[in-house]
Amino acid sequence: MNKTELIDQMADAADISKAAAGRALDGAMAAVKTALKKGGQVTLVGFGTFYVGKRAARSGRNPRTGATIKIKAAKVPKFRAGKALKDAIN
Repeated sequence: MNKTELIDQMADAADISKAAAGRALDGAMAAVKTALKKGGQVTLVGFGTFYVGKRAARSGRNPRTGATIKIKAAKVPKFRAGKALKDAIN
């Protein structure tokens, strides 16, 4: 499912226009990004939790040259599914 299909389903389920569903989805994604950027987490009960994980610095290999390179530590977005979501797909 892509973003357009998601917006279509949201509009049908909530009985609102596709434009309003698109704005709602964009607003929700912006709110999640803002919360994660501040180091917080977003918990949607029954759906799951978005949070920031830490990836340690490590060494890697350049596939073109075979040279060893250093990869910096990074913060990465992560998602942990909630029980209701897990139950819905099993």
